Amino acid sequence: VADTTDGEKQPQLIIKGALDRELRDSYELTLRVRDGGDPPRSSQSVLRVMITDVNDNSPRFEKSVYEADLAENSPPGAPILQLKASDADVGVNGQIEFMFGAGTEAVRRLLRLDESSGWLSVLHRIDREEVGQLRFSVTARDRGQPPKTDKATVVLNIKDENDNVPTIEIRKIGRIFLKDGVANVAEDVAVDTPVALVQVSDRDQGENGAVTCTVVGDVPFQLKPASEAEGDRNKKKYFLHTSAPLDYEATREYSVVIVAVDSGSPGLAGNNSLLVKVADANDNAPVFGHDVVEVSFPENNAPGERITTVTAADADSGRNAEVVYSLNPAANGIFSVDSASGDIRVNTVLDREQKERYEFTVIAQDKGTPAMRGSATVVVLVADRNDNEPKFMQDVFTFYVKENLEPGSPVGMVTVVDADRGPNAQMTLSIQEEEDVFSIENNTGTIFSRLSFDRELKSGYTFRVKSVDGGEPPRSATATVSLLVMDDNDNAPSVTFPVNGSYTLLPPSSNVRTVVRTVIATDADTGVNADLGFGIVGGNPFRLFEIDGASGVISLIAKLEQKHFGLHRLVVRVNDSGQPSRSTTTLVHVYVNETLSNSTVVEAQVARSLITSLNTNIAGDPDYELSKQRLSIVVAVVSGIMTVALIILVVVMARYCRPKGKNGYEAGKKDRQDFFTPQQHDKSKKPKKDRRKQKSKQPLYSSIVTVEASKPNGRRYDGVDHKLFDSPGMGRYRSVNGGPGSPDLARHYKCSSPLPTVQLHPQSPTAGNKHQVVQDLPPANTFVGTGDDISLGSDHCSDYSSQTINKYNKQISLQRSDSSHRPDETSLSVSPTNTIKAGVSG
Repeated sequence: VADTTDGEKQPQLIIKGALDRELRDSYELTLRVRDGGDPPRSSQSVLRVMITDVNDNSPRFEKSVYEADLAENSPPGAPILQLKASDADVGVNGQIEFMFGAGTEAVRRLLRLDESSGWLSVLHRIDREEVGQLRFSVTARDRGQPPKTDKATVVLNIKDENDNVPTIEIRKIGRIFLKDGVANVAEDVAVDTPVALVQVSDRDQGENGAVTCTVVGDVPFQLKPASEAEGDRNKKKYFLHTSAPLDYEATREYSVVIVAVDSGSPGLAGNNSLLVKVADANDNAPVFGHDVVEVSFPENNAPGERITTVTAADADSGRNAEVVYSLNPAANGIFSVDSASGDIRVNTVLDREQKERYEFTVIAQDKGTPAMRGSATVVVLVADRNDNEPKFMQDVFTFYVKENLEPGSPVGMVTVVDADRGPNAQMTLSIQEEEDVFSIENNTGTIFSRLSFDRELKSGYTFRVKSVDGGEPPRSATATVSLLVMDDNDNAPSVTFPVNGSYTLLPPSSNVRTVVRTVIATDADTGVNADLGFGIVGGNPFRLFEIDGASGVISLIAKLEQKHFGLHRLVVRVNDSGQPSRSTTTLVHVYVNETLSNSTVVEAQVARSLITSLNTNIAGDPDYELSKQRLSIVVAVVSGIMTVALIILVVVMARYCRPKGKNGYEAGKKDRQDFFTPQQHDKSKKPKKDRRKQKSKQPLYSSIVTVEASKPNGRRYDGVDHKLFDSPGMGRYRSVNGGPGSPDLARHYKCSSPLPTVQLHPQSPTAGNKHQVVQDLPPANTFVGTGDDISLGSDHCSDYSSQTINKYNKQISLQRSDSSHRPDETSLSVSPTNTIKAGVSG
């Protein structure tokens, strides 16, 4: 806004930046004027600014190169393509005109370009054979001042039209005379002889120029390409060959017509012809009646004998029909022919076994010029005579066969040959020995077994095979057959030591790696089938033992503990290495204890092991872990048992203090009266059983006692672990006889589970008729254990046949060995103080 001299305001619109009409061609501005009054007053007006165009943009073709196909011979005026260009300017600045570029005089004669629309069309017909492609430039120019231009290139590919007929040109080749379309060819030329050169061409392109050339008619001529390589498809060269022999006597001349056809659509064809004249020659060779003459002639002949006679005929006459015979060098002097008669003779003695077939050629040649010849093949087959005996391929045949084959199985094959043939070579085979074991198939020489082989019984057979031919007189030969029976894994390992019912004693103090026992096994097989391996497959839950897989040595691999005392049954499997493998399972019993004081007990445990399932582990003391788990329960129950025992004792003493009835019971009398001993009654009122029991007052440990566990079937098995024990104040106790049948009572009473003090025998009658009471023993018959021998976790009194019976209800019979008294059956219970109490039944 400028101030004028007269004090007025003069607003001016100023351009602040460059204007580009192509981006924005107009602007609409709002002008506002305001006075300085209070309040100010104002008004506004709209100012529109229109941007005029300047020729600042050049035309632009859509493509820099335009390419199109134009069929030749297109009519004038045919459109080809439209050139398109654009200009961002308007008005005359944006008006575009098209024109040919410089150096396009030839194009201007053939094409027309519309300067306003840009359409390119045909001005004159175009021949592709003269012009294959048109390449020129086109200019687009606007009408601005100064004008601006752009250039583009146009490429027109002239497409071929099939407008040319193939042309054929026949030329001379080699020694064949050819002039004015006539060729002279001798009738004796060989088949496939070139007669002329044929050149075919087509000015068109592609398929329109691809020419196929053939000979028309039934004539003995054919065309063959002059080159195997692929050349120009529009130009090809052929040789005109004879395809069959020419015969002057049959046909004297041939008119050979050659036709060439292109592959256009529609196809165009051209042709040319050649007259072939045949010249006469000595073209008839001598001919034999048969091309092959086959003769059979026996061997061992006399030299000079005639074999056969051959003859040949010649269709010519005179000297051309006179024939001379000869043999080719293949005869090798063995055969000869009479040149005039054609008789063929043998000059040597023939041997069929050396060569049974001779083949040579006999030639017949005439005396013409040039001479002609014919030939025939003579085949001499030497007939056989029986002059050779059979011959086995080996003097000794050795076969290996597996045992246990099914009878009738093939075990081997002998090969025998006879140099003769026919009936002279027809052989009959037979077994000379072992006919009841083997048979032989005459046609194949296959030997079959009549029985199944067992290597463990017989490992080999030797016999002879005889072959007799069918000649006259017959000839024969023999060969030896050696058959070795190979081992089959048909025997399982056999354990020779130890036997299942044996056992070995292993002291608990044994060191690790102590050899416990060695398993010895054998296998009747051989080789890998007898290669044995050992393994423990059961009965080793504590992992105390391992076995050497190769030697069978069982070793201790862990330190023995208290819970391991007792019998261990190891299930050992012995496998051989055959395929499939065979195995044998054996039992190895190991008895862990310090000494072996009663072998009968161990033998009884081993006997039970033999009838116990292999799935059941027999190892050490089976109640050891259970006793440890119940230790806390025992401690809690002991106090309750003590209370119950005192109550029962008071009740029992009260009953003893009352007068006894007729059927009453009185305990045995003791030397001194104390709390544990009831009042003694009249001996005359005691039952007979009690009197016998009172007669023996010696201490319990001095008696011969056997501890047995009753089984439901009435049999008794000794279930006591025979081990000596030490008790403070008592020394080392042993049964009176000290024999192996004496039980270790202290060992038995180391059970940690308390038994009830009063029990009814399971087989006893009801209490109304009979009853049981617990007899109080004198203090001399009380065993009190201390130290490790009375460990609650060492319950070795259990046996494997009664592990599932509740040990609180165990019924154990004590049998005294006093021969003068009948043994009484008693039931035992263990009090918390390990006191032996006996209740006499009845």
